[in-house]
Amino acid sequence: MATLQDLGVSAFINILGAFVFLLLFAVLRIQPINDRVYFPKLYIAGKRAADHRGARRAINLNLCTYFKFLSWVPGALRMTQTELIHHAGLDSAVYLRIYTLGLKIFLPVMVVALLVLIPVNVSGGTLLNLRKDVMFSDIDKLSISNVSPGSNRFFIHLLMAYVFTFWTCFMLYKEYSNVAFMRLHFLASQKRCADQFTVIVRNIPRVSSHSTSETVDEFFRRNHPDHYLGQQAVYNANRYAKLVKQKERLQNWLDYYQLKFERHPEKRPTGRTGCFGFCGRQVDQIDYYRARISELDKRIASERQRVLNDPKAIMPVSFVTFDSRWGAAVCAQTQQSKNPTQWLTNWAPEPRDVYWQNLAIPFFSLSIRKFLISIAVFALVFFYMIPIAFVQSLANLEGIERVAPFLRPVIEVKVVKSFLQGFLPGLALKLFLYILPTVLMIMSKVEGYVSLSSLERRTASKYYYFMLVNVFLGSIIAGTAFEQLDSFFHDPPSQIPRTIGVAVPMKATFFMTYIMVDGWAGIANEILRVKPLVIYHLKNMFIVKTERDRERAMDPRSISLGENLPSLQLYFLLGLVYAVVTPILLPFIIVFFAFAYLVYRHQIINVYNQEYESAAAFWPQVHSRIIASLLISHVTLFGLMSTMKAAYSTPLLIFLPLLTIWFHKYCKSRFEPAFRKYPLEEAMEKDRMEHASEPSLNLKTYLANAYLHPIFHMFEQEDQKEEATIEVRIDKSEHQQQQQHVRSSHSQYEEETSAQTHCHHEERTSSQYQYQYYQHQYEYQHEETHMRSEQSPPHFVYHPGVEH
Repeated sequence: MATLQDLGVSAFINILGAFVFLLLFAVLRIQPINDRVYFPKLYIAGKRAADHRGARRAINLNLCTYFKFLSWVPGALRMTQTELIHHAGLDSAVYLRIYTLGLKIFLPVMVVALLVLIPVNVSGGTLLNLRKDVMFSDIDKLSISNVSPGSNRFFIHLLMAYVFTFWTCFMLYKEYSNVAFMRLHFLASQKRCADQFTVIVRNIPRVSSHSTSETVDEFFRRNHPDHYLGQQAVYNANRYAKLVKQKERLQNWLDYYQLKFERHPEKRPTGRTGCFGFCGRQVDQIDYYRARISELDKRIASERQRVLNDPKAIMPVSFVTFDSRWGAAVCAQTQQSKNPTQWLTNWAPEPRDVYWQNLAIPFFSLSIRKFLISIAVFALVFFYMIPIAFVQSLANLEGIERVAPFLRPVIEVKVVKSFLQGFLPGLALKLFLYILPTVLMIMSKVEGYVSLSSLERRTASKYYYFMLVNVFLGSIIAGTAFEQLDSFFHDPPSQIPRTIGVAVPMKATFFMTYIMVDGWAGIANEILRVKPLVIYHLKNMFIVKTERDRERAMDPRSISLGENLPSLQLYFLLGLVYAVVTPILLPFIIVFFAFAYLVYRHQIINVYNQEYESAAAFWPQVHSRIIASLLISHVTLFGLMSTMKAAYSTPLLIFLPLLTIWFHKYCKSRFEPAFRKYPLEEAMEKDRMEHASEPSLNLKTYLANAYLHPIFHMFEQEDQKEEATIEVRIDKSEHQQQQQHVRSSHSQYEEETSAQTHCHHEERTSSQYQYQYYQHQYEYQHEETHMRSEQSPPHFVYHPGVEH
């Protein structure tokens, strides 16, 4: 059982760690050599660029900038919400609102709880009269466990439960209303985008006498004659993608050796062809890579012909576009066929959001995949109970000493005991959770979702259930079993529920240590970006050969909603459950929400480069999880009070979850349609405004290649390659020389708060679009492809019978 001293040790370690991380960040962020690590978004947005005029320096020698090590704080807070949406998109802005929602809910709750509930709990004195074999700490004296069974003091806890629930629901209603308004305004004010006119059609039936394209064209010409514009077939080109990626690597090596030879023409570069250049025959590197690329070009051309000519390469999926948003809305939100399993339509994700690999999955296998993954997730949840129980054994050393007395001499060392109980359990749990989001994302991909946004939302759902069952319930159950092991064996069965009821609040100390590890030191580590920093410099030392390589090494990443949303929801759960039970936990949560808001605001402005924009489609899930946390808090409080003989006050709790469920249903019917459907009224109004402002708009040209398969983008760009200027490439030796150069200006490394408009508010340039789109789908870099298309790709198929 962790004591106040153990919590003090944990707080000291985590606060010290957070301070060290922040200090390192303040120093490293102003070093020019780390510019691409701490400001990658500004490079992508074009606000910063590589200096080709001379060598770059490595160290910032301007001492004045070191005295402004906190300049990133006002820089992160200076940008308004409107500017933030303009800069990073609505998803990022609404994600930050989750942190402010936490502050709005828990700050008033904390003040009331500390002023009202703490004095009531402290004056109870029940724990001092319990048997010695029931363990407790000074923290538990501040909890509801210290109130005498059957006491009228429970009416105060009951009243506070109603007050906290009503306040939380009030804030949830306001936030849901605000986010729904922001979403509708965002969709109404955004510039023209391809996904506004496009519907994805899945499970297209096979017709023996028609190709897939002909079948789609005939179906929509017959059923949507007034607004159907055309369709784009989807090709299975995964094998082709691997060949292109292989050629890209070879081309990069060839570029490197050619540039090296241009700088030192007296000697042609040579090397061995074997493993890491240590074995094999000696060859001229330029001739060797030219020969390999030439051979690979033949394989690529052959594979390209197979993709274009093989009917089986066309997937039973198509992107169908319409000449108006109204027409697309009607198609996306209605059933197309009397067979509900065919011609399945939905709004198409924006092009960079498409997860192409899953488009070919047949409809009948989706339900099977989801069923199998559900079983796998269920098994994974209970498999993780083993390490969770181990973590709780670290947090409950007294129980372990009774089972294994020979460990007592080591455990009882004061410093060791404080470290084991105050810091190690939270750290161990954090480590066990490290790889879980990646595993759950793989499972979501197997289920067959066709967009990155839906993949992240499904991953977040799985991770939330895991956090609820394992981290919250598992920690309480396992912790209770270890702590009260002796009581369980010696007390009569009628006393076991009361023992559990008293013991549940005692897990607050463990969650405090977890919050300090994950929510304090962990957030400070997030802004330091230790892993991207190390990987970037390792790549610069051993892999980077060109300027393009250096851009790829930046690794800006994104918010990662699949991992961060469930973690946030866990904090809401802990705050709502322990607000009445152990209010002293609330200040730890307040510190987390405030600190995390500041850090993630900075990261969104300067680092994260979102893979997609869903216009806050994840908010209904956030709202539902907080409602679930409220219900769990009600059930927990009901169980506690029922075991403590509060016969008069406990029944009054029954109305609280009923009112919460009614509130959730109201919000669901009131606001959720704005996140699921696009109003036809809005679509028609936006179409009219566009026709009035641009009467000669040619949508065919605008939509022609929006959803063209990535490989065909490479074909189209091929002719332009011959006329394009050759990119300036920087080899490794030049990069090393650059580290000694000192720039005259230091303003480049101050915080920049202005950035380029998000893609939903402006049309991206071709290079910007290709960078994000291919990086997350096939990692095609068609700028490196030097192969001419011998056959034009099948472009957008237009409806020839209607004039648009």
